[in-house]
Amino acid sequence: MQNIGRWKVGRRGIGRMLLGSIVLAGLVAGCSGGDDAADAATPSGTPTPTTTAEASPVASQEDRMAKSGDTVSVHYRGTLDSGEEFDSSRGGQPLQFTLGASEVIAGFDEAITGMSVGETKTVRIPAENAYGEHRDDLVIVVPAAQAPDGLQVGQQVFLGDAPATVTSIGPDGVTVDANHPLAGEALTFEVELVGIE
Repeated sequence: MQNIGRWKVGRRGIGRMLLGSIVLAGLVAGCSGGDDAADAATPSGTPTPTTTAEASPVASQEDRMAKSGDTVSVHYRGTLDSGEEFDSSRGGQPLQFTLGASEVIAGFDEAITGMSVGETKTVRIPAENAYGEHRDDLVIVVPAAQAPDGLQVGQQVFLGDAPATVTSIGPDGVTVDANHPLAGEALTFEVELVGIE
């Protein structure tokens, strides 16, 4: 048994599983001011003439392929090998992240790279490219005297700064699992790329 230092009892559940272990960077909407050159006047007070360059052809969203550095918007549905759905963005906002920035699990990032807007695919990601294999050394039994009162099985707690889930409570101790809830699981995602920025 290991002596665990600080306990903090979480008030919220894990939430959306795909987002549970990733840190999404805050997305800052770009804004631009007016064109100072166009607003300027010549010394005589006459507005500066402006010319419009002919626009060069730009590929449509559908013709673009997602690549590293792109900010993408993706709808997804995630299931386990048993067929159980563990997460979905359907009915809500798509997931937005930057490809190649380690904001999502490696296998998900790789699945989206090379897709075109409007394209859908189904991909199965093995555990090692998702949340890793389940590690027995992250399952810890804490003496009952060291555990806070009122714990319940399934509750999320923090051991120091590490999140963990209470898996059993007995007279001799409390068992907590610091593995991600999806550790050891292969994940199947149905994905649709809905936008590239």
